[in-house]
Amino acid sequence: MHKRFTQRGFTLIEIMVVMVILGLLVAIVAPNIMGRSDQAKVTIAETQLKNIQSALDLYRLDNSHYPSTQQGLEALVSRPSGSPEPKNWNQDGYLKSVPEDPWGNQFQYVSPGTEGPYDLYSYGADGQEGGDGDAADISVWKTEG
Repeated sequence: MHKRFTQRGFTLIEIMVVMVILGLLVAIVAPNIMGRSDQAKVTIAETQLKNIQSALDLYRLDNSHYPSTQQGLEALVSRPSGSPEPKNWNQDGYLKSVPEDPWGNQFQYVSPGTEGPYDLYSYGADGQEGGDGDAADISVWKTEG
């Protein structure tokens, strides 16, 4: 006695139904995911600002002052020259490199600042002062909470 096994594949209609269902899922889910990329970049910028803020605070603990505007954020990577001189600068630095914001622009640093001991901010998506939404400026002092 020989039993014969037959394999049954998917019909064209079944495959088309699955493709339509997948297409509907993508149409519903994709806009929700795509709209979040701008907000994700803002969140990344806020996190980067907090990391730089921590490095600046460590710099101040070691040297009793923040870097000047002229010394800039580069003072967190390599020993700065000029005034005020960092007397106890950490040989390992405070950051491995100065990051760019998620839009590829430099973070802005001014010391002394108008909102605190320094101003640290990103110009946002448009790379220009001011703006709304994801193009709005993001300040380290406005992200605290």
